[in-house]
Amino acid sequence: MSAASRSPLEAARALAPLIRASADEIDAARELPRPLFHAIADAGMFHIAVPRAIGGSEIDFPMYVQVIEEIGKADASTGWAVNQGATFATLSTRIAPDVARAVWIDTPRSVVSNSPGATARAIVVPEGYRVTGRQGFSTGCRHASWIAVHAQVIENGEVRLKDGQPEARYLLVPVAQVELLDTWNTRGMRGTGTHHFEVKDVFVPAERTFLAKGAPQVYGGGGARYKIPIGLSFAAGDGAVALGLARSCLNEFLEIAGSKKPHRTVGLLREQAMTQFTVGQAEAALRSGRAFLMEAVGDIWNEAISPGALSLERRAALRLASTHAIRLAAQVVESIYSASGATAIFQGNLIQRHFQDIHVITQHLQGRLAHYELVGQYGLGMPIDESRF
Repeated sequence: MSAASRSPLEAARALAPLIRASADEIDAARELPRPLFHAIADAGMFHIAVPRAIGGSEIDFPMYVQVIEEIGKADASTGWAVNQGATFATLSTRIAPDVARAVWIDTPRSVVSNSPGATARAIVVPEGYRVTGRQGFSTGCRHASWIAVHAQVIENGEVRLKDGQPEARYLLVPVAQVELLDTWNTRGMRGTGTHHFEVKDVFVPAERTFLAKGAPQVYGGGGARYKIPIGLSFAAGDGAVALGLARSCLNEFLEIAGSKKPHRTVGLLREQAMTQFTVGQAEAALRSGRAFLMEAVGDIWNEAISPGALSLERRAALRLASTHAIRLAAQVVESIYSASGATAIFQGNLIQRHFQDIHVITQHLQGRLAHYELVGQYGLGMPIDESRF
């Protein structure tokens, strides 16, 4: 099958051997190696959620989540970086199509990196803004072509309000006008390259900015993909990465259990009852977590392709399924780590890397235990902050 005729899911599977072979380099460099990034970008992975109207793939949401899962099986950092870049690209519908095309499509291998908090300052000037700030958690900024600076708008020396709240905007800045800061020094998910950046009094024309929340869809034909809140899209992809990581961890353990003879025991590791219990329980957890996530993804997609807005019920279910996928994946990896014994404690061991990676993922916003409380409040009929869905 030619590369051009592959589906995005087939393309992701075709990339997996190269991603796995690059895993040590990804971890050591704390970013995607340039040849790997080029291969992923050339396969269209960063544009699978960009509208067809400007040259993207605009694949359906269930396939999107499966693509991220496949990449996550090969390497969690790579899956995370692809999900961050590809999901943020859904916001390309919030600016004029010619501007969106120039940013995401016309720039070769273009990826837009972003920052979660509106901690920069965008001062209103004629025809645009002058933006200044130091911001963190910008996944993939080292391979990005553009940085989406997240800023509060300042007009006449004061924070500008919109609907009674401080106005926050994303401002798209060419990476050449941004200083990337080496700050991502972690034990896990090192290859995401989630560094800080700094901008100093950079002019951004108004057409390259959009509201961080509530920006109207400028084009894209009201496509179903763009009905899904970006926070939930990030969450589903992150859950898929976690499940893919845990599946890879279990597969690695099966190899170890078939050859390792633990110290002061009789027989191989796989012959021990506790090992057999661990494998059975891990398989059940992974299959049930994946089934719940894919069910929630499918249900919200079926609503999205129908007329009308998405229901709070479907949004709550996806929030819960995404969080639960991350938490189940962590439990699986922890049980495998314990069952592996001293084999898993050494740097360079794949299970050790999985252990470190999953415990960075659980610390992320999308893995917060508070999401269980939120969905519980919804189920109990209590007042909730619907924006968290």
